[in-house]
Formats: sequence, structure tokens, C-alpha cells
Amino acid sequence: MEQSILSVFGTAKTGSDSILEKLFHVLNSSFDGIYITDGEANTLFANNSYEVITGLKREEVIGKNMRELVDTKVMNVSGSLLVLESRSPVTLDQKFRTGKHAIITSTPVFDRNGKITMIITNVRDVTELYRVKQQLAQKEELSQRQMFELELIRSQNTGGKYDYNTNDPKMFEVLHMLTRIAKTDTTVLLQGETGVGKEAFASYIHQNSARSRERFITINCAAISEQLVESELFGYAPGSFTGASESGKPGLFEIADKGTVFLDEVGELPLTVQVKLLRVLHDQSMLPVGATEVRRVDVRIIAATNRDLKKMVQQQRFRQDLLYRLNTFTATIPPLRDRRSDIIPLALFILQNFNKQHHLEKTLSESACLELYNYHWPGNIREMRNVIERAVILSDGSEIYPDDLAISETVRHRSDGDERRSSGKDPVNLKFLLEKIEGEYIKSAFDRHRSIRRAAAHLTMDPATYLRKWRKYTE
Repeated sequence: MEQSILSVFGTAKTGSDSILEKLFHVLNSSFDGIYITDGEANTLFANNSYEVITGLKREEVIGKNMRELVDTKVMNVSGSLLVLESRSPVTLDQKFRTGKHAIITSTPVFDRNGKITMIITNVRDVTELYRVKQQLAQKEELSQRQMFELELIRSQNTGGKYDYNTNDPKMFEVLHMLTRIAKTDTTVLLQGETGVGKEAFASYIHQNSARSRERFITINCAAISEQLVESELFGYAPGSFTGASESGKPGLFEIADKGTVFLDEVGELPLTVQVKLLRVLHDQSMLPVGATEVRRVDVRIIAATNRDLKKMVQQQRFRQDLLYRLNTFTATIPPLRDRRSDIIPLALFILQNFNKQHHLEKTLSESACLELYNYHWPGNIREMRNVIERAVILSDGSEIYPDDLAISETVRHRSDGDERRSSGKDPVNLKFLLEKIEGEYIKSAFDRHRSIRRAAAHLTMDPATYLRKWRKYTE
């Protein structure tokens, strides 16, 4: 090592060996790394701290030219070479093949003729700083992801779930099938008219599945513009397009990892996005916009539509292979007009929710119940929610009457063709119609529970009263 000092500072005068020895100890005692090359970037000296900071051994660099060290990727860049080009001090970030990082400052030493005779480089360890910086970046990414998730959860907090107790035999069969399907991890396609409650049934599947503790993310495919749907679903890499976040953005599938994704109005997805959805269904992988590496996701997909997907396949607007993947299990939700025995229980349940929301105690009059029962409900449960909420807010008294419901006359019809609607002018046999509704509930409860006591409990009636009415309507 003393020979390397002599090569750096030249031949010393007689009696100066002790000075060189002391200088050697000074350089080796420095906390910072010290690295010295000659005027042609050949390595002359590296102290002990340089070995500790870089993870390199002195014998790996002493005598080597900096160009050779950079070419063999011992280090990514050389301050000495840049000093020879600029003839001025240089500070830069240097990374070594050992994985360590350092901040270096290389300073030239000139002779009397202005020729560079040496380049002295000061090396400071920033490996720990990079580790902390990386941890902060990861925490920031996690924080941003949690922010996206929170915004999504808030946007999907619609408030209130539908009651799944049903008196309709067809609806009971659907619920029974969905309960069995929920315990598997298979893809489900829900079909039904607009407003029939497909999202509520998708939530029912999720809540009864092994993923119930994970996220349930609802995506309305018709509500996202065609230009943004791919990045919303699959996310994007940093700077992948104009206006994109510098840190990128996780897609909804990534946010829902380990949980369930509900694709409402799946028939509205563009063909280009259908291809990427097919890949998620096939091998649980996706490629964010602008990314080069595939990401794995573990999600269960429930899709829903009110469109005829088979017809859309014929029109080349929906991929046939995607349809095959989606309809492993298909459940058709009957419209509300085809399960009339559920109309009044649903109305009472919705009314109860709105009473709590608005701190009221409104009730439905018998005539209002009759109006709800006889209405055609083209908008199904969604329309019922709107009608009842409006009535709760606008009705004057504590009881809601037909006029408060404000159901449009243009969409009313006769359920059996022989009963008269109450329009304010036409006579109506209210007793007959109410008994007809009551009879349907009595018989439906027994058909479902096959027990007088359980059927009575379902309708919150005394068993003796229920038995008397059951005999009345079945004899």
C-alpha cells in the first residue's frame, strides 16, 4: 500500500518516508471513501472506506482503467472519465455491481502547465438512503392505492340492501341456486331487466362466499367512457399517456385482489377491452396500460346484463369466447311484475329504510298498498325505491296514499284484466282485492315452509289465525 502512495505523490526526499506513512494512515482513516486515478483515469489508490462503501476489493480496481471498469459493469458510470471531458469537478450518483449506491465528487488536480495529473474522488455511502427512499416510495404507493380504494368504496356506498326473503316460488328457486353457487368460486352471469336488483344479488353471492371478508367492487361498464375504460379496469403505468399520474394508478381489478368484481352492463364493454377481460378470466393475469410486465390478480367475476349477449355475438359486438367464459352459471332474475307476492314486502322494507334515513315514521295505507301491487313496475325495484322515497318526502301526513305515490297513469295496466284501477272516478272493490293479496301470501308462505307454525312466524301471525285463514283460502 505504501508503494501505491509513492506512485500517487511521486518519489519523496530522503527522510520523508514517515510523512508518507502518516499520509497513508490519514487516507485510510477517512470515514468517506477516497479513490485516486492518474491523468489518464488509471486507478492508483482506494482506501479502506471505499471497500466498505462499495463492496469492492482494492485488488479489483487498482491498476485498472476506469473505462474498463465501466465497460465490465463494475460500476455504472465514472466521475474520473467525466472530469477528463469537462476539466472541472463532477458530482454524480454511482451504482456498483454489488448493488450498493454512493454519491461521488471527482476533482481534478492540475500541474503548472494545466495538465490533469490526478483525479481525487470523494465517495459517500447512500445505500441506506436509497433503501429508506424506496420504502417511502412503497408507502406512498400503498397510501395512494388506499386512497383510490377509499374513494371507490365511498362512491359505491349506495346505502341499504334488499331483503332476500321471498314469497315467490320462482324467486325462491333463483335464491336457492345462487346460495349454492356462492360457495364455489365460479363465474356467474346475472340476467334481467333494468332495475331488477342484479347488483343486490351479486352482493348476495359475494356475502355468502369464501371471499365475503374481502372487497366487493362494482363496475358499471356503461358509465365509463370508451377512452378510459381500459385504464380504469386494469390501471396504467407511470407516464403512460398525457395527463396520467406520475406514479401510475392501480386498476379496479388490482384493487379488488382476493375479492369479487361485479361487472354491471358487461355487454357495453368495447371489443378491445373484452380481450383483456378474457385473459383475466383465463389465467387471472392482466397488463396495465403502458406496462411491460403482466400482473397477477385473484378475483371472482360476477357479470350482469339486460342485453341479449347471444344476439350481440351474432352482430359481432360481443366475443363468443368471452360469452362462453361468463355464462358458466347463468341466473335470470324475474321482473317485479312477475313476482307480485314480493311487491308489498319489498315496499315495506324500502319504506323502513327511508324512514330511518329521514328520521320519519311514515306508513302505507291499504289503498297505497293496492296501488303498488297493481302497478306494472317497468323500472322494477329501482323504480319502486324512487316512488317510495318521493312519497316519503312529499306526503303531508304520517300515512302514504295513492296520490302521494304519483305513479304515472300511462304505464299502469291490469294484472288480471278484470280488476278496475282506482283513478279517483272509477269504483273499486277494495275488500275483494285486499283479500286476493292476503290469500296469495297465506298460500305462498305455506308452500315455502310446509309448516303452519313456520309459515305463521314468517308472516308474523298467530298460528291459530294463520290456520283459520289458510283454510279459508285453500278450501
